[in-house]
Amino acid sequence: MSTDPNCIFCKIVAGQIPAQKVHEDDALVVFHDINPWAPVHVLIVPKVHVASLAVAGPGHEPLLGRMLALAPRLMQQLGVTQGFRVVVNTGRDGGQEVDHLHMHVMGGPRPWARG
Repeated sequence: MSTDPNCIFCKIVAGQIPAQKVHEDDALVVFHDINPWAPVHVLIVPKVHVASLAVAGPGHEPLLGRMLALAPRLMQQLGVTQGFRVVVNTGRDGGQEVDHLHMHVMGGPRPWARG
C-alpha cells in the first residue's frame, strides 16, 4: 500500500496520530473533522495515499465508488436524516488543504456556520 511519511492522513491511517474514528475497514478510515463546518462533519480517507482526485485514475474507480457508497450509510448511523453534502476539494485552488484524497461528508440541522 502506498503511503507518504509526511502526510498527516497517512499518519492517522497508521495510528501515529489519534483521530475520532467512526468507521474503518480494509480500504478506508473515517473520522470527525477537527474543524467542522456542520453539526456532523466526517472525512472519508482512503488508506492508500492518493494525492488528490486530479491524479486518481481508472484503477481508483472501485475505491471512489466505495467512498461514495459509504457516505449515506454513515450519515444514517450518525443520525443525519434530512440530507447531507459530499465535497471533494481538489488542488490548492479547489480548497484542498491536505494532499491526500479525502471526501468531506457534512449534515445536520441548518443553518450551518459555513458551507
